[in-house]
Amino acid sequence: MEVLIANLGDVLEGFLLTLRLLLFGGVGAMILGLIVATMRISPVASLRTFATVYTELFRNIPLTLLLFFMVFVLPLIVPEKPPYEVLAAIGLAVYTSPFVAEALRSGINGVPVGQAEAARSIGLAFGQTLTLIVLPQALRMVVPPLINVFIALTKNTSVAGGFFVVELFATARQLTNANGHAVIPILIGIACFYLLITIPLGLIAGQIEKKVRVLR
Repeated sequence: MEVLIANLGDVLEGFLLTLRLLLFGGVGAMILGLIVATMRISPVASLRTFATVYTELFRNIPLTLLLFFMVFVLPLIVPEKPPYEVLAAIGLAVYTSPFVAEALRSGINGVPVGQAEAARSIGLAFGQTLTLIVLPQALRMVVPPLINVFIALTKNTSVAGGFFVVELFATARQLTNANGHAVIPILIGIACFYLLITIPLGLIAGQIEKKVRVLR
């Protein structure tokens, strides 16, 4: 473990970059996912069609291919080349958003139809019914699947290490290349840093699920 201790600064820097990718990718995925889920249940047919195509497209292409596009193709289109970290966060957000949208849509579909009908009967519009009546109830049901999506996002941040983003996985690769005699301790140590993210997320999901069960 001397290698990890001697390079703790680089490991922590990679860990913090992984956290930033998780934060910005997760927030972006939530925003996009909420928009797509709303479009999926919209009364406007064209919006439903667009959301369905978006979901099926980005849910069924490899993350590596999407990040390749973000890093190598998108900079040729936009006038100014964003930092690789920003491109990776955008790619992670776009890739994760369909999974968020499907989790939200399943929660929305789980709300009794009578709730929306009652809201419409008192004159609430579609947007008001969704934000004031349906979503607050749906969010209680989708916390566990959403946490699972973000746990998967945490592990998916490692793919960004192959595209000039020196996050935790890329740091591990650099350390193993320079210290071939300590590959196993390095990998175990890096895995522990990932567990520092995923285990608390799982515990948070469990606690929220218990509170939601009590509220029901």
